Amino acid sequence: MANLHRDKGFGRWKEEEWERKEQEAIQFIEDVTSNADEIQKRVLAEILSENAHVEYLNRYNLDRQTDQESFKRLIPVVEYEDLKPDIERIANGDTSPILCAQPISELLISSGTSGGKSKLIPSTEEELERRFLVSRLLTPVMNQFVQGLDIGKALNFQFVRYESYTPGGLVTRPALTSLYKSTQFKDKPYDAYNIYTSPIETILCLDSYQSIYSQLLCGL
Repeated sequence: MANLHRDKGFGRWKEEEWERKEQEAIQFIEDVTSNADEIQKRVLAEILSENAHVEYLNRYNLDRQTDQESFKRLIPVVEYEDLKPDIERIANGDTSPILCAQPISELLISSGTSGGKSKLIPSTEEELERRFLVSRLLTPVMNQFVQGLDIGKALNFQFVRYESYTPGGLVTRPALTSLYKSTQFKDKPYDAYNIYTSPIETILCLDSYQSIYSQLLCGL
Protein backbone atom coordinates (compact mmCIF):
# COMPACT_ATOMS: atom_id res chain seq x y z
CA MET A 1 0.00 0.00 0.00
CA ALA A 2 2.85 2.36 0.83
CA ASN A 3 4.43 1.64 -2.55
CA LEU A 4 1.09 2.34 -4.26
CA HIS A 5 0.77 5.73 -2.57
CA ARG A 6 4.39 6.51 -3.41
CA ASP A 7 3.85 5.56 -7.08
CA LYS A 8 0.72 7.70 -7.28
CA GLY A 9 2.54 10.60 -5.68
CA PHE A 10 5.44 10.24 -8.10
CA GLY A 11 2.99 10.07 -10.99
CA ARG A 12 1.32 13.30 -9.91
CA TRP A 13 4.71 14.94 -9.50
CA LYS A 14 5.72 13.90 -13.03
CA GLU A 15 2.44 15.20 -14.42
CA GLU A 16 2.88 18.54 -12.67
CA GLU A 17 6.50 18.72 -13.81
CA TRP A 18 5.53 18.17 -17.45
CA GLU A 19 2.75 20.75 -17.20
CA ARG A 20 5.28 23.24 -15.85
CA LYS A 21 7.75 22.50 -18.65
CA GLU A 22 4.97 22.74 -21.21
CA GLN A 23 3.93 26.16 -19.94
CA GLU A 24 7.56 27.30 -19.99
CA ALA A 25 7.88 26.19 -23.62
CA ILE A 26 4.68 28.00 -24.63
CA GLN A 27 5.81 31.13 -22.78
CA PHE A 28 9.20 30.96 -24.51
CA ILE A 29 7.49 30.85 -27.91
CA GLU A 30 5.28 33.79 -26.94
CA ASP A 31 8.29 35.79 -25.77
CA VAL A 32 10.41 35.26 -28.88
CA THR A 33 7.54 35.87 -31.32
CA SER A 34 5.95 38.90 -29.66
CA ASN A 35 9.03 41.05 -30.25
CA ALA A 36 10.73 39.19 -33.07
CA ASP A 37 12.40 42.20 -34.68
CA GLU A 38 14.30 43.25 -31.57
CA ILE A 39 15.20 39.67 -30.71
CA GLN A 40 16.58 39.08 -34.21
CA LYS A 41 18.73 42.19 -33.92
CA ARG A 42 20.01 41.04 -30.54
CA VAL A 43 20.77 37.52 -31.78
CA LEU A 44 22.59 38.94 -34.82
CA ALA A 45 24.69 41.15 -32.56
CA GLU A 46 25.55 38.15 -30.36
CA ILE A 47 26.54 36.07 -33.39
CA LEU A 48 28.71 38.83 -34.84
CA SER A 49 30.33 39.54 -31.48
CA GLU A 50 31.16 35.88 -30.87
CA ASN A 51 32.53 35.46 -34.40
CA ALA A 52 34.20 38.85 -34.73
CA HIS A 53 37.61 37.36 -35.49
CA VAL A 54 36.58 34.72 -38.04
CA GLU A 55 38.16 34.90 -41.45
CA TYR A 56 34.93 35.19 -43.42
CA LEU A 57 33.70 38.34 -41.66
CA ASN A 58 37.15 39.95 -41.74
CA ARG A 59 37.26 39.27 -45.46
CA TYR A 60 34.51 41.87 -45.89
CA ASN A 61 35.98 44.34 -43.39
CA LEU A 62 33.17 44.12 -40.87
CA ASP A 63 35.76 45.20 -38.28
CA ARG A 64 33.91 43.84 -35.23
CA GLN A 65 30.77 45.86 -35.94
CA THR A 66 27.66 44.13 -34.60
CA ASP A 67 24.79 46.33 -35.79
CA GLN A 68 22.27 45.28 -38.39
CA GLU A 69 22.99 48.16 -40.77
CA SER A 70 26.72 47.42 -41.04
CA PHE A 71 26.02 43.74 -41.54
CA LYS A 72 23.57 44.39 -44.38
CA ARG A 73 25.90 46.91 -45.98
CA LEU A 74 29.12 44.89 -45.85
CA ILE A 75 28.21 41.19 -45.88
CA PRO A 76 26.85 40.02 -49.26
CA VAL A 77 24.08 37.53 -49.89
CA VAL A 78 25.82 34.42 -51.19
CA GLU A 79 25.06 30.96 -52.51
CA TYR A 80 26.55 27.63 -51.51
CA GLU A 81 29.08 27.73 -54.35
CA ASP A 82 30.49 30.96 -52.92
CA LEU A 83 31.18 29.22 -49.61
CA LYS A 84 32.29 25.92 -51.09
CA PRO A 85 36.06 26.73 -51.13
CA ASP A 86 35.92 27.56 -47.41
CA ILE A 87 33.93 24.40 -46.65
CA GLU A 88 36.46 22.34 -48.59
CA ARG A 89 39.26 23.81 -46.48
CA ILE A 90 37.38 22.75 -43.35
CA ALA A 91 36.77 19.28 -44.80
CA ASN A 92 40.48 18.94 -45.58
CA GLY A 93 41.47 19.61 -41.98
CA ASP A 94 41.89 23.38 -41.64
CA THR A 95 40.84 24.05 -38.04
CA SER A 96 41.32 27.82 -38.10
CA PRO A 97 38.18 29.95 -37.53
CA ILE A 98 37.17 30.27 -41.17
CA LEU A 99 33.38 30.50 -40.94
CA CYS A 100 32.77 30.09 -37.23
CA ALA A 101 34.56 30.74 -33.96
CA GLN A 102 33.43 27.43 -32.51
CA PRO A 103 35.09 24.20 -33.63
CA ILE A 104 33.33 22.40 -36.47
CA SER A 105 32.24 19.03 -35.08
CA GLU A 106 30.78 17.47 -38.23
CA LEU A 107 29.59 18.16 -41.76
CA LEU A 108 25.91 17.55 -42.40
CA ILE A 109 24.87 16.23 -45.81
CA SER A 110 21.91 17.84 -47.53
CA SER A 111 19.34 15.74 -49.39
CA GLY A 112 20.57 16.97 -52.77
CA THR A 113 17.07 17.78 -54.02
CA SER A 114 17.86 21.37 -55.02
CA GLY A 115 20.70 20.74 -57.45
CA GLY A 116 20.91 16.98 -57.73
CA LYS A 117 24.04 16.84 -55.59
CA SER A 118 24.40 16.81 -51.82
CA LYS A 119 25.98 19.77 -50.07
CA LEU A 120 28.22 19.75 -46.99
CA ILE A 121 27.01 21.99 -44.18
CA PRO A 122 29.41 22.71 -41.29
CA SER A 123 27.87 22.13 -37.87
CA THR A 124 28.90 22.60 -34.24
CA GLU A 125 27.94 21.02 -30.93
CA GLU A 126 25.96 24.14 -30.04
CA GLU A 127 23.92 23.84 -33.23
CA LEU A 128 22.95 20.30 -32.23
CA GLU A 129 21.58 21.65 -28.96
CA ARG A 130 19.43 24.11 -30.92
CA ARG A 131 17.99 21.26 -32.98
CA PHE A 132 16.91 19.55 -29.79
CA LEU A 133 15.41 22.79 -28.51
CA VAL A 134 13.21 23.01 -31.60
CA SER A 135 12.04 19.42 -31.14
CA ARG A 136 11.17 20.12 -27.50
CA LEU A 137 8.95 23.03 -28.56
CA LEU A 138 6.84 21.05 -31.02
CA THR A 139 4.86 18.87 -28.62
CA PRO A 140 3.66 21.64 -26.26
CA VAL A 141 2.21 23.47 -29.28
CA MET A 142 0.57 20.32 -30.64
CA ASN A 143 -0.81 19.52 -27.20
CA GLN A 144 -2.73 22.80 -27.26
CA PHE A 145 -4.94 21.45 -30.02
CA VAL A 146 -4.68 17.64 -29.91
CA GLN A 147 -5.47 15.91 -26.63
CA GLY A 148 -4.07 12.56 -25.52
CA LEU A 149 -0.57 12.89 -26.94
CA ASP A 150 0.81 11.69 -23.61
CA ILE A 151 -1.14 8.42 -23.77
CA GLY A 152 0.51 5.28 -25.12
CA LYS A 153 3.48 5.10 -27.46
CA ALA A 154 4.13 6.34 -30.99
CA LEU A 155 5.14 4.07 -33.86
CA ASN A 156 7.63 6.26 -35.69
CA PHE A 157 9.92 4.70 -38.27
CA GLN A 158 13.33 6.28 -37.75
CA PHE A 159 16.47 5.39 -39.66
CA VAL A 160 20.14 6.23 -39.82
CA ARG A 161 22.34 6.25 -42.90
CA TYR A 162 25.98 5.38 -43.42
CA GLU A 163 28.59 7.90 -42.39
CA SER A 164 31.80 8.84 -44.13
CA TYR A 165 34.83 10.91 -43.24
CA THR A 166 36.54 13.81 -44.95
CA PRO A 167 40.31 13.87 -45.62
CA GLY A 168 40.59 16.03 -42.50
CA GLY A 169 38.80 13.46 -40.35
CA LEU A 170 35.41 15.14 -39.94
CA VAL A 171 32.38 12.87 -40.01
CA THR A 172 29.82 13.57 -42.75
CA ARG A 173 26.24 12.38 -42.32
CA PRO A 174 22.61 13.47 -42.74
CA ALA A 175 21.14 15.69 -40.02
CA LEU A 176 18.77 13.00 -38.72
CA THR A 177 21.58 10.47 -38.48
CA SER A 178 23.54 13.01 -36.47
CA LEU A 179 20.57 13.54 -34.18
CA TYR A 180 19.77 9.85 -33.62
CA LYS A 181 23.42 8.96 -32.90
CA SER A 182 23.96 11.84 -30.48
CA THR A 183 24.22 11.31 -26.74
CA GLN A 184 21.38 13.81 -26.31
CA PHE A 185 19.03 11.47 -28.17
CA LYS A 186 20.33 8.25 -26.63
CA ASP A 187 20.26 9.60 -23.07
CA LYS A 188 17.24 11.90 -23.33
CA PRO A 189 15.11 12.07 -20.17
CA TYR A 190 11.69 10.48 -19.94
CA ASP A 191 9.06 12.42 -21.90
CA ALA A 192 5.47 11.18 -21.81
CA TYR A 193 4.81 12.91 -25.13
CA ASN A 194 7.72 11.31 -26.97
CA ILE A 195 7.74 7.60 -26.16
CA TYR A 196 8.55 5.47 -29.20
CA THR A 197 7.84 1.79 -29.69
CA SER A 198 11.22 1.42 -31.42
CA PRO A 199 14.20 0.62 -29.16
CA ILE A 200 17.31 2.65 -29.89
CA GLU A 201 19.05 -0.47 -31.25
CA THR A 202 16.47 -0.79 -34.05
CA ILE A 203 16.81 2.88 -34.96
CA LEU A 204 20.61 2.67 -35.16
CA CYS A 205 20.60 -0.49 -37.30
CA LEU A 206 22.29 0.37 -40.60
CA ASP A 207 20.48 -2.38 -42.52
CA SER A 208 17.27 -0.57 -43.48
CA TYR A 209 15.34 -3.80 -44.09
CA GLN A 210 16.23 -5.24 -40.70
CA SER A 211 15.57 -1.87 -39.10
CA ILE A 212 12.06 -1.43 -40.50
CA TYR A 213 11.19 -5.08 -39.78
CA SER A 214 12.37 -4.79 -36.17
CA GLN A 215 10.63 -1.46 -35.64
CA LEU A 216 7.41 -2.85 -37.10
CA LEU A 217 7.55 -5.90 -34.82
CA CYS A 218 8.13 -3.71 -31.77
CA GLY A 219 5.19 -1.53 -32.74
CA LEU A 220 2.67 -4.36 -33.07
